[in-house]
Amino acid sequence: MSLASALEMANFSDPGQKRTRNEDSTATDAALGFAMVADGMGGYKAGEVASAIAVSVTADQVRNGLARRPAHAADTATGLSHGASLLRKAIRDANLHIFKTANTESQCNGMGTTALAVLFYDNRFCVAHVGDSRLYRLRGELFEQVTSDHSLVQELVTRGFLTKEEALANTPKNLVTRALGVEENVEVDIKEEPAMPGDIYLLCSDGLNDMMSDEDIRLTLRKFSANLEKAGGELVRIANANGGKDNVSVILARVLSAFPAETSWYNNILGRIKKGR
Repeated sequence: MSLASALEMANFSDPGQKRTRNEDSTATDAALGFAMVADGMGGYKAGEVASAIAVSVTADQVRNGLARRPAHAADTATGLSHGASLLRKAIRDANLHIFKTANTESQCNGMGTTALAVLFYDNRFCVAHVGDSRLYRLRGELFEQVTSDHSLVQELVTRGFLTKEEALANTPKNLVTRALGVEENVEVDIKEEPAMPGDIYLLCSDGLNDMMSDEDIRLTLRKFSANLEKAGGELVRIANANGGKDNVSVILARVLSAFPAETSWYNNILGRIKKGR
């Protein structure tokens, strides 16, 4: 079964109520099994430049890389699947592109962006991320955050200095500890897990989760789960109704059916021989 028939995706990006420009960039390609959100930051129009570069470079490299080799193939050099290795390298290359642009174009000086990319293949998904854009998963009644923010709030909680409630009350939410474009090299977090039919995945910029609690996001997804377009539109509407202090980007991806990797002709023949024995 093709990925296009196994996955349903919906993509939303809104400037919010307080910003004159939208510095978020998004991309979806169900046939490729690819989705990405980037939340830009920086000077005059620079944030939208950084996020656009991140999405463009990553999407192009993933598309070209998968044309040469399937995502589920093993990458012996890294110990990862080819898809995971491809995502990580693409985001690192995007980081270098943004870093060089920021240091050669005066109007782009100081720009940066978060990066959150997901690739589906062979009944699983890989997520690669830098910054505080998030991936959530709704599986039946279980709603959970798959990624861990690269933010000062999360670092204080992880190190045990503050509880989550204390950190949120006393620390600015938008201070990220990792972003693309800040340094020549960047560490990209990679996670690969099984994907199951019925799963709904939510990629979002912090313009959503800063305006809505995780519980409110869960309830909204559950209520409108039958229609991803309505679910995404409602999430953006509520975020704006709650203040819309930042750009709001939401991508929803639903797994409609299993999507195992196609078996090569060689393995097909080998399997038939073994069965004949």
